[in-house]
Amino acid sequence: MEKFLGQEEIIGQGTLLRRAIEADRLPSIIFWGPPGSGKTTLAFIIAQKTKSDFKRISAVNSGLKDLREILKIAEQNKKKNKQTILFIDEIHRWNKSQQDALLPYVEKGTVILIGATTENPSFEVVGALLSRCRVFILKQLTEDQIIKIVKTALADKEKGLGGLKVKIREEVIRILAQLSNGDARAALNTLEYAVFSSSSFKTPITPEIIKEAFQKSHLFYDKDGEEHYNIISALHKSMRGSDADASLYWLARMIEAGEDPLYIARRLIRFAAEDIGLANSRALEQAVAAYQACHFIGLPECNVILAQAAVYMAKCKKSNDLYVAYEKATEDVKRYGNLPVPLHLCNAPTKLMKEIGYGKGYKYSPNHDYKEKQEYLPKELKNKKYLKQSL
Repeated sequence: MEKFLGQEEIIGQGTLLRRAIEADRLPSIIFWGPPGSGKTTLAFIIAQKTKSDFKRISAVNSGLKDLREILKIAEQNKKKNKQTILFIDEIHRWNKSQQDALLPYVEKGTVILIGATTENPSFEVVGALLSRCRVFILKQLTEDQIIKIVKTALADKEKGLGGLKVKIREEVIRILAQLSNGDARAALNTLEYAVFSSSSFKTPITPEIIKEAFQKSHLFYDKDGEEHYNIISALHKSMRGSDADASLYWLARMIEAGEDPLYIARRLIRFAAEDIGLANSRALEQAVAAYQACHFIGLPECNVILAQAAVYMAKCKKSNDLYVAYEKATEDVKRYGNLPVPLHLCNAPTKLMKEIGYGKGYKYSPNHDYKEKQEYLPKELKNKKYLKQSL
């Protein structure tokens, strides 16, 4: 564990997790953090330290069949008083039924679960399973930590590049760390690509070589950096401008660079409400359906689903009237504060409430053929209109 860099808050000396690992008494846990922050590395450290039977699967390419096989082994281990630790990488990729199948075995202690996810477990891990796990949040690695990791890889003759005697200056390593934006895996992959794509291992690694390697291995797309926001902005504006071809291009840039399809789908949902709204209420249905479909089948099959949704959004008639109207209502909320609800709109479940006027004078809409004249806003906002009258 001494060679593990970063995340001192959760794995440093005296921390709960470190004590649990050293004592080999690990509870079920979820590691939540950005790519390259050390989730998988921590799992491997646990695998080396534990006397339990350590099993690893990835939720990307494993399903119920693989889980059942491991659970059978776990039940046999339990009869022999041997613990089984199951590490599930990218656990957020599993749907509810897959996670539910694991739940009783975690509950009974047949397996100790270690889940790793880049997504908020509150949304991506079923509540019953999450309640039986301790969540550890891993932070994005700092630039200095990435530099240390790169230098370790350059010096390590057994598992790293130490045997090649790579020539690379300090400032070039710092450029690599900056481009990696806290992702140790991205930094090491780029370094390896740069070294092995050079004409000779004796050739110094220059900033130009690093930048070229980064572009080729990552399409110069950083999920948490400026380019991430630039490209999602370009997609949003292309759909708003009804340019289906540009929308497809920016979508492909994200997908091919490894963006989470559910993130893209969430942005399409927002776009459907913000930029299309009631001009075509089916757009929101399309966007939500795309999210569900991506959740069911994942990449690479879901790429065409996102393409269909993005092109549909681009070709739709646009209207931001709902967005503008909501912003106006928000301004009044901030301006006037907590205006009281008009008494005739208040419920009166008790005799006292009725006596002081709650619900008095309220006109029940069905009794008036929905044509009643009645004020529904606080008196300070009487007759206020947020929506265009054409809606």
